[in-house]
Amino acid sequence: MKIRDRYITKTLLSYTIIVLVVWTSIYSFFNFLAELNSVGKEGYTVLSAFTYIMFQLPEVVYKQASPIILLGCILGMGHLATTGQLLIFRVSGASILKITLLTIKNSLIFVLFFISIGEFLAPISSNFAESTRSNAMGSLSTSINQDGFWIRDGDNFINVKRNIDGILFSDITVIEVNSSNKIQRVIKSENAMFDSNSFDMSGSEIFSINDSSFYDDISSKKRNSYNKVVSFDQDLIDSLEKEPEDLSTLTLIKQIRFLSDNKLRSGVFEVELYKRLIQPVTLVAMILLAMLFIFGSTREVTLGRKIFFGVTLGLSFEMLSRVASAIALGLDFNPFLSSILPSILVMVISIILLLKKSFS
Repeated sequence: MKIRDRYITKTLLSYTIIVLVVWTSIYSFFNFLAELNSVGKEGYTVLSAFTYIMFQLPEVVYKQASPIILLGCILGMGHLATTGQLLIFRVSGASILKITLLTIKNSLIFVLFFISIGEFLAPISSNFAESTRSNAMGSLSTSINQDGFWIRDGDNFINVKRNIDGILFSDITVIEVNSSNKIQRVIKSENAMFDSNSFDMSGSEIFSINDSSFYDDISSKKRNSYNKVVSFDQDLIDSLEKEPEDLSTLTLIKQIRFLSDNKLRSGVFEVELYKRLIQPVTLVAMILLAMLFIFGSTREVTLGRKIFFGVTLGLSFEMLSRVASAIALGLDFNPFLSSILPSILVMVISIILLLKKSFS
């Protein structure tokens, strides 16, 4: 790597770190103010609130990666342009396209680093933060994990009235249907243990329905225990209480596969998954869009305004991309195409304009 390239990389890294620190500090400050409303309940103290906010930082960084990287790269390039260094680079033989490609290369390295934080560190730290907060608040927070749920598993419909901790369930009902979509058996149990492979149901009552005769014949019998094998695991049970954006990419894929196998709608999870997969493409499109303002003519408006307009337009593009994905979900458009087409279109237009500026 040339000295010039290393210098640009160092500048972009410095400004990205500055934006990261400022952005997360402001974000955490307001989250901390919100947590102060819970201080004093049970054993929840100011230190507990501070610890909770600190362990939530990896998730915050992951979710805000695109605007942080965009601001860092554009402010770094703006600094080089303001101090005249960008002009010197261009005079020394570095074209607009080459400088832009170097900026994109560094931004992709940054986004891969943030993705690794989000996929590996954020889930662990966030789960620890939530469990620590729940323990500090005692019984006031345990009700979060006591909601029931319905879930379909092949030809079985499972209802749990009370989910204690994702492992222990109470008042569980399993409805088994045959190939004709008629109820064949109903199993009710007071309690069940889940081991990510099957339900170990205790105190079960089984109702069998025989519809081979003119009248349905219903028989019942009781068992001390009954084992019901299922196709989902602990991750899927835990994901029932979370929004799609709070799930890891691996859990999203498992959720989509499970819903598709059971002929259930998975559009919300697919939109979230595709949004993550094309995040580097969207970031590149935003940077290309913003670089048009950095390398624009300085006669009409000041460079500061150009940077502001570039960043605003880039962030607005990301927001519109998310809105387009939501609209596509409501209208049953292909979520992948609706997510990636705006980015591809903006990239092509921006590259054409940058090439035009580079050779003019």
